[in-house]
Amino acid sequence: MQYFKKMKGVTTSPPRVSFSEMLWSWAGSFLGIAAVALVHHKILAESDLVMIIGSFGASAVLIYGAIRSPLAQPRNLMGGHMISAVIGVAAFKLLGASMPLAAAVAVATAILAMHATKTLHPPGGATALIAVIGSSKIHALGFWYVLLPAGLGAVVMLAVALLVNNLAPRRRYPEFWL
Repeated sequence: MQYFKKMKGVTTSPPRVSFSEMLWSWAGSFLGIAAVALVHHKILAESDLVMIIGSFGASAVLIYGAIRSPLAQPRNLMGGHMISAVIGVAAFKLLGASMPLAAAVAVATAILAMHATKTLHPPGGATALIAVIGSSKIHALGFWYVLLPAGLGAVVMLAVALLVNNLAPRRRYPEFWL
């Protein structure tokens, strides 16, 4: 019975953030994703390279909408995406013949590695998964996927986060670097 009692929860939902916090989160997310998408469409559109991946949407939630979270800090953003990208590409190369196994190994191992390196960033799990289930264009990148889109895209989003999150008088980003 104790096992099922744990599922009841122990507290209530935190209070809603202020309207100005919502607007700053919106502005940061808009500018960060727009910057990555513009680089993709204006500079890389004619190449086989990609700059934007789905996991950046989840990173935007953290680095523009939950800026004080330990999971949103630069170390976590950069390390989470890049470590998970390495693991995802390796899982695809080693186990790609069995997509379900490769996908499960990629995400589980990415979480383990992010914990071990203190870079836990939930969108990193998606970055690892995309390396496995992504298109042939993603697979063709091989380990370049770690640098572009995962690394460079995260750098662009981090630059926007530093600029936008520190414009508001009551916002400050980051909480820590290393």
